[in-house]
Amino acid sequence: MSDKDIYQAPRRDTQHFAKVLILTADKTEDLELFYPYYRFLEEGFDVQVATPNGGAFEGKKGLGLKESAKIPEMKADDFDLLFIPGGKAPEALKKNSDAISLVQDFSKNGKPVAAICHGGQLLAAADVIRNRRIAAWPDCQKEIEDAGAEFVDQQCVQDGLFITARMPADLPAFTHALVAMLTRKSAHNHAKQAA
Repeated sequence: MSDKDIYQAPRRDTQHFAKVLILTADKTEDLELFYPYYRFLEEGFDVQVATPNGGAFEGKKGLGLKESAKIPEMKADDFDLLFIPGGKAPEALKKNSDAISLVQDFSKNGKPVAAICHGGQLLAAADVIRNRRIAAWPDCQKEIEDAGAEFVDQQCVQDGLFITARMPADLPAFTHALVAMLTRKSAHNHAKQAA
């Protein structure tokens, strides 16, 4: 039995599956990270979790992973989606220049960015949501509006590259939207490989 705590779903062909980068840190909201994380793996997507220093991290309620990549080593070009869960992690990440740069790179490269709950704080700090409709935890409203975005109180909001949600109760609709988008991306990648 392995001491690794990362489940990897079996895949038939890894070349065309969508690649997801989850950006987080200690004190992330456990449910907001692991609900989408395991759904992505279940669909066969390639999922990488990155934290400021790599290695082990722990959520607010004690869940975590023993291994994560280092944020400075991640490149937007290598992924199809950036996902930012909430909790207290975004408060730390919004002060991390590597995390800010990575969010900006995804945005500049026209790649989708998803955030739930306090994840909107990192989007606001990266200054990439001007004139966008963004859902987030209610306490984040001022930061969202100060960044030039419209704060929206809805369970799942898609505006341009951004897919956002407010809280754990929004996870079913939010994750469904992300999986649907990534499934389309995987199908597109597969069609390109076959051509």
